[in-house]
Amino acid sequence: MLAPHFRNLSLKPNALLVRSGEELDQVYFPHSGAVTLMIDMPDGQTVATTLIGREGAVGPLLSILGHSQSSVTAIVRVAGTVSQISAAKFRFAYARSPAIRHVVELHTRALFLQLQHVAACNALHPVEARIARWLLQLRDRVADDVLPLTQEALAQLLGVQRTTVTLEMSKLRAAGAIRSDRRGMIEIDRPRLQASACACYALMRRRIDGMYAEEGATSRFE
Repeated sequence: MLAPHFRNLSLKPNALLVRSGEELDQVYFPHSGAVTLMIDMPDGQTVATTLIGREGAVGPLLSILGHSQSSVTAIVRVAGTVSQISAAKFRFAYARSPAIRHVVELHTRALFLQLQHVAACNALHPVEARIARWLLQLRDRVADDVLPLTQEALAQLLGVQRTTVTLEMSKLRAAGAIRSDRRGMIEIDRPRLQASACACYALMRRRIDGMYAEEGATSRFE
């Protein structure tokens, strides 16, 4: 029901899929790369709420609600490929397929679980641990120890000043958890990075994987 209507696209870093306040008229299924959902504040600051890669999709829940405005801005954080379908065609298939409705429900539950953990982590844990968590989440989706991510992009994800990111990244570098260069590439040492992260990353991944396992589905995390 969906495949005949898919259009395959390559998306570059910082590509804007939807802006907060605009209507989402497309649904995206990433095959590679990663997309962040961002909250835009009146003072110009941003903070990431969720991260979506090949395990999920961008826009299925909003599309089934009809003509609804997005409350978040969706930005491609790591370049990749996606399958794109119009929200109208996805909504048509959703209404007629119990299997599609079930998968959307599962994806939505996983997304809300991630959102809850990120909100708690942002409130309770220091910036260094939160940086480590975001890098690990990206690593799960990119499947490469070298992440194309600038400090400016990290600052946007975390909702902090770039100088704060520079300071905290130096701590992670001193601990051997990361190596970075001036081209905006961050190479991670996963075991050491996990040691620097708070418990949120492992707990979030365990619960999401458990959710997929209960439903007889396979998580597309590495």
